[in-house]
Amino acid sequence: MIRLLSLLLALMTGPALAEESIVLGLSQDEIAITASFNGSEILVFGAIKRDAPVAADAGPLGVIITVSGPLRPVTVRRKERRFGIWINSESVDVDLAPTFYAVATSGPFESLLSNVEDLRHTVSIPRAIRSVGAEVVGTENFTEALIRIRSGKELYQVLEGAVDLDQDTLFHTEIDLPANLTEGDYAARILLTRGGAVVDEFVTDIPVNKIGLERWLYELAHDRAPLYGLLALFIAISAGWGASAAFGLLLRR
Repeated sequence: MIRLLSLLLALMTGPALAEESIVLGLSQDEIAITASFNGSEILVFGAIKRDAPVAADAGPLGVIITVSGPLRPVTVRRKERRFGIWINSESVDVDLAPTFYAVATSGPFESLLSNVEDLRHTVSIPRAIRSVGAEVVGTENFTEALIRIRSGKELYQVLEGAVDLDQDTLFHTEIDLPANLTEGDYAARILLTRGGAVVDEFVTDIPVNKIGLERWLYELAHDRAPLYGLLALFIAISAGWGASAAFGLLLRR
């Protein structure tokens, strides 16, 4: 409630650089990955601030919200069945692809954003993936295969109509984050559109990091690999000895 009142106050009193601009809020400023982490949910909400009346023929207002994970290179492989087994036959190195990407809209994507604006602002999932070297092999594009695989793991999401827009002023949506998140800064981006063109854009980062024991083990494995190996060996030997001792005790009884 306090955040909503702050948004409305900024809507009435704050300076604006454009005819329509965004005042944004997030339900979480950061996400912590722990041993019990099984996913999270981000509520993105905000208001639209106007410093001038909107022309009657300006067209309907649209809101597009994206959440993008860290960009990483990825190799996409094509499997073929040869001699009764499946083997990798061809591959394409995708330059950069978001480890997570969700795009939520207040209406059909094609009606809110033109192809030219999509290309300029890289909003849709195919545009967000930089795959200069990907080519069609048979009837399947490597980029499309990557999107299909990650969509099946809920890492890529298209949520048309998931943004609630109230009286062209207040908007909100919820985006689910799966448990298999990659650490790093996640970019939350909000775009206002009219007539298929972007009229304002707002971007903020959401840190996603391991904490506690998970952070300590991660840093130990990457910064002190020999010590991490010795620790893992000690734990394995201790667990084996403990199980053997407990089994021997049960046999004596």
